[in-house]
Amino acid sequence: MTSPTASLVIVSYNGWEELQRCLESVFQDDAPPAEVIVVDNASSDGSPLRIRQHFPQVILIEAPENLGFAAGCNLGAAHARGNYLAFLNPDTIVARGWLRALLDALENDPSAGLATSKILLLDQPNRLNTCGNQIHLTGITLCRGINHPAHSFDRLEPVNAVSGAAFMIRSDLFHRLGGFDEDLFLYMEDADLSLRARLAGYRCLYAPGSQVYHDYRLSFGPRKTFYQERNRYAMLLKAFRWRTLFLLAPALLLAEAITWGFTLLYEPARLGNKLEAYRWLWRNRRRLLDRRRSAQKLRRVPDRPLLLRSTAWLDFRQAVDGLLPRLAEAIFNPLFGLHKLLLGVVVWW
Repeated sequence: MTSPTASLVIVSYNGWEELQRCLESVFQDDAPPAEVIVVDNASSDGSPLRIRQHFPQVILIEAPENLGFAAGCNLGAAHARGNYLAFLNPDTIVARGWLRALLDALENDPSAGLATSKILLLDQPNRLNTCGNQIHLTGITLCRGINHPAHSFDRLEPVNAVSGAAFMIRSDLFHRLGGFDEDLFLYMEDADLSLRARLAGYRCLYAPGSQVYHDYRLSFGPRKTFYQERNRYAMLLKAFRWRTLFLLAPALLLAEAITWGFTLLYEPARLGNKLEAYRWLWRNRRRLLDRRRSAQKLRRVPDRPLLLRSTAWLDFRQAVDGLLPRLAEAIFNPLFGLHKLLLGVVVWW
């Protein structure tokens, strides 16, 4: 049997109404994916039965437990036959031609391994959610172009990272990278996969012709700080050489001051999340070193271009608004900018 061109993987957990809306838009496209795989992460809302009833053409995989986003995507990818893998959040609606635009971006550029969509806000379709993601020097990852007008960011161009809400990757590259890092469970898996792909010599592209609407709302769950802090350090430890990490220490200390300050001011009841992230990193250091060795074996790119393409600007107002984040931007961003300039002088490996 010949392989389909593109396989679409959607991971769902207790979100039947959103998933139904998403699948309807996928199948209404002029050129839908050759196969659609839904991984249900042990939902309790009857999603599997409803998928079978309403979308019999979907390949349904029922996970025995909530595996998280990363492991769920890997499970779906293991059953996919496509030359390309597309991943889509269930709380999205795709515009016609979204898949073809991602395919074109990758087929026309052999140096590109991943391509991501122009993602707009579902409840404000004239505003952007993200046009690829920005990875900061310190690993903090933010939406690129959020709240800008929908018509902006209209060029095909390289980006630091794809958005896990809607992107495509070459299937052979995905498997060579080992897929998503399942230890990350939730948050920043897309940035980690993107950085490892770039380390292996592949570019991440933003394809504005691929448009997707995302039901995005910034929220801070009880474990979000733990996942984000743990995952950004795990990502940096896998990607950069030890001497680069040593030189990044001043920026990382600044980021520590910022994240501790944010948690104290806005999430004081969740201070333990930061400490738990440190504990996890220490207790799992051997596993992290194994993952680091795997990533470094695929290295084709030195640290310098990875650092130079990172951003030194933190948009504090993506998290909170008001006078305080504006002051933080005025104080911290020049320091990050200066540190990046110094890294550009010193880091030639």
